Amino acid sequence: MTLSPRTKIGLAGAAVMLVAGGAGVRAAVESDTYKQLDALMDVFERVRVDYVDKVDDKTLIQGAINGMLTSLDPHSSYLDARDFQNMRQTTDGEYGGLGLTVTTEDGAVKVVSPTDDTPAARAGIKSGDYITHIDGELIYGTALNDAVDKMRGAAGSPIKLTVVREGATKPLDFSLVREVIQIKPVKWETRGNVGVVRISTFNKQTGEATRAAVTAIDKKLGANLAGYVVDLRSNPGGLLDQAIEVTDVFLDKGEIVSQRGRSKNDIQRYYAKAGDLTRGKPVVVIVDAGSASAAEIVAGALQDQRRAVVLGQKSFGKGSVQTLIPLSQETALRLTTARYFTPSGRSVQEAGIDPDVTVPQLTDAAEERPRLREADLRRHLINEIKDGADKLVETDIKPDPRFTATAEELKKQGVLDFQLDYALKMLGRLGPSAPTQMAATPASPESVEQR
Repeated sequence: MTLSPRTKIGLAGAAVMLVAGGAGVRAAVESDTYKQLDALMDVFERVRVDYVDKVDDKTLIQGAINGMLTSLDPHSSYLDARDFQNMRQTTDGEYGGLGLTVTTEDGAVKVVSPTDDTPAARAGIKSGDYITHIDGELIYGTALNDAVDKMRGAAGSPIKLTVVREGATKPLDFSLVREVIQIKPVKWETRGNVGVVRISTFNKQTGEATRAAVTAIDKKLGANLAGYVVDLRSNPGGLLDQAIEVTDVFLDKGEIVSQRGRSKNDIQRYYAKAGDLTRGKPVVVIVDAGSASAAEIVAGALQDQRRAVVLGQKSFGKGSVQTLIPLSQETALRLTTARYFTPSGRSVQEAGIDPDVTVPQLTDAAEERPRLREADLRRHLINEIKDGADKLVETDIKPDPRFTATAEELKKQGVLDFQLDYALKMLGRLGPSAPTQMAATPASPESVEQR
């Protein structure tokens, strides 16, 4: 269609008006932003001059930065030199201390999980415990970094922790000795004809250590190998690339995870490489309320790809990705930049991973304690693709007659870990020559896109 000169002039004029209107809107938005920044500087100057105690500018500026980030979500934060160093030590897999992952809840220091084979785990400190005193000093209201600094220290030095535990009639005192914590993210053992791979965290060594564990189990059991149990309980997560490596150990093909940023077109997908190291043997994955982030990526991928049965209890529900952005040689910004999705398109955020077989941990007397999950955290990201269906929560599930034994009865039978025992019996019944019905065909890329 050919436009007349008059029509062209009219369209040009309308375009100019639109451009001018758009520029006006942008100018108004920028003006409002500058007013807010002026308000920030007004508060800064007022605090510098009139606050009851003198506060240095660095403290005020860092406080403003932290306030900005904590208003976004629970996982974005500013890392000063001390925080940055602590994070490097944790992801590198070695530091001096007790082996505790902790967080703060309403001013109290709460144990997320003790790391396997560390002073804290051996002493009996549990997930969900609240640390109230360190060496007799009350730490309620103390900044988390300060509390962590007090727990870390030279190997061989003693420390005393006072803990409040749900269900305990009085505070518990633990006398510990600090060690050089060499985080071994993976342990393995064989139970009968089943290989058990325990993954406690996802640091730089986790992928390689998982491959080594699977290879060692295969070598030890050979033709008698019935399958694998992958224990991800109380695993707080860690590095995304390591979660992808671990999942790839058990897959021959298919998508592992996708991460999606602010833009609809900002999507990254990660796929398994050819070659299943376990040769299609059946896999059972155990999760609980402490299984978070990278652990949920592994469990969700193996569940969606029909490669594993997930057993245990609903996981934590952290479905966001944090990117570490260096600001200097000593400081960095940890910023939530994306949500991740399982191969079928599920968002784990808030919802967590629902096990295929719900099995309570009957042998843990602390199991009745309320468990903190992502959905309980203030300012957590919402799950934007909930299907709206009413789902049962764990408290709505009627008692299962299979799980009526008490902890005392099970321990008399020699069962110290009911969830693991259940998984072992599930795989043990299959036998070494059983068909690998758990290794069904992965979901196709087309079905993934349609979701």
